[in-house]
Amino acid sequence: QVQLVESGGGLVQPGGSLRLSCAASGGIDSIWSMGWYRQAPGKGRELVALVSNRGRTTYADSVKGRFTISRDNAKNTVDLQMNSLKPEDTAVYYCNSVAAHGSVYWGQGTQVTISS
Repeated sequence: QVQLVESGGGLVQPGGSLRLSCAASGGIDSIWSMGWYRQAPGKGRELVALVSNRGRTTYADSVKGRFTISRDNAKNTVDLQMNSLKPEDTAVYYCNSVAAHGSVYWGQGTQVTISS
């Protein structure tokens, strides 16, 4: 069983930056991919970015060039550096991990609000 704990959300003005962090524990040897999803009010949960255990990254088109995902396998962490933030980036951001055997795990979510 993998546990994911997120940190780093908050309120920032448009054009600003935030860095989200997620620490994994328990069953970490089984983790294949780690990533971030988000859910805005009234919308479904969507992929933001993910990174495989081989370092391959995938980004949503809406965040390409602004967000960077990074993974530290030694520390079992995955970070999301978010730059040039827009009001439409406002959402609850969830850390996600997928195990090699297919199990999916979620963090509790962290609120990111972009507003002036």
